[in-house]
Amino acid sequence: MQLLLRDPSLEASFSSPKVLQPKMERRVSPMPTLLFIAALMAASYFIISEAADSKGSFQDNFDIMWSQEHFSTSPDGQIWYLSLDKETGCGFQTKQRYRFGWFSMKLKLVGGDSAGVVTAYYMCTENGAGPTRDELDIEFLGNRTGQPYLIQTNVYKNGTGGREMRHMLWFDPTEDFHSYSVLWNNHQIVFFVDSTPVRVFKNNGEANNFFPNEKPMYLFSSIWNADEWATRGGLEKTDWKKAPFVSSYKDFSVDGCQWEDPYPACVSTTTQNWWDQYSAWHLSDSQKEDYAWVQRNLVIYDYCKDYERYPTLPVECSLSPWD
Repeated sequence: MQLLLRDPSLEASFSSPKVLQPKMERRVSPMPTLLFIAALMAASYFIISEAADSKGSFQDNFDIMWSQEHFSTSPDGQIWYLSLDKETGCGFQTKQRYRFGWFSMKLKLVGGDSAGVVTAYYMCTENGAGPTRDELDIEFLGNRTGQPYLIQTNVYKNGTGGREMRHMLWFDPTEDFHSYSVLWNNHQIVFFVDSTPVRVFKNNGEANNFFPNEKPMYLFSSIWNADEWATRGGLEKTDWKKAPFVSSYKDFSVDGCQWEDPYPACVSTTTQNWWDQYSAWHLSDSQKEDYAWVQRNLVIYDYCKDYERYPTLPVECSLSPWD
């Protein structure tokens, strides 16, 4: 794996993705059309050379943050496993920092009874919960057997978050690998599940305290115990008799601006990369259809609609994801 060069297929796939039919039954069982489209989208998003297609070792791209003994790989080194037991979890981070781009990983989540277990996949300016960090969070909240997994996203700027959204998934994320991706440019941050945009976080084009766009970030993933809040608000506790809990990873890909001190050549908006061109500043028409379906059917919580928590809504809540 390596830093990708601009690939016209990526630009084309973002500007003209296929349309998913907005049928509620996809929550329970993926439709054949969904599977076919996901395959097409995966092919168009991640067409890269054989040399770059997950051939680099884990050590080429990542460092273990803690608990090396809780990390393992498949015999060919292409699938990575993080495990959690009662003693500790495990985590890794990229060796490089990036400012803007496309970031994607395929994950298969902990199966069975995973209540209290959180698999986190996120970008952050530092290794730790520093008071001035910027962060883009994707957290998968474990469940009791038979209950749906929830995905929680959050955005931090200068140490301030509180911008959570929670969604259901329309498939079982423990049965197979699915792609979880972030598009980040100076105009918007879009969280994708496979090819479907599930959250859009807009910038207003002005200096503000909500849109992280100034600091480079590492990409991280970890598995840890959060049974004080993760499942039904902490009512469901981790069943340690089911340990170890294992999450699986493969096919990390990045097409982004790699940070080089003091400043990389791509530090400014130049439109030289597909992820920084006009078509990536907005959802396409077909992506808007997919996003509308998600909004109607899968949103469990949106901080911009929590008037008890925010009697005066944060300023970014007035920005339309459709623009």
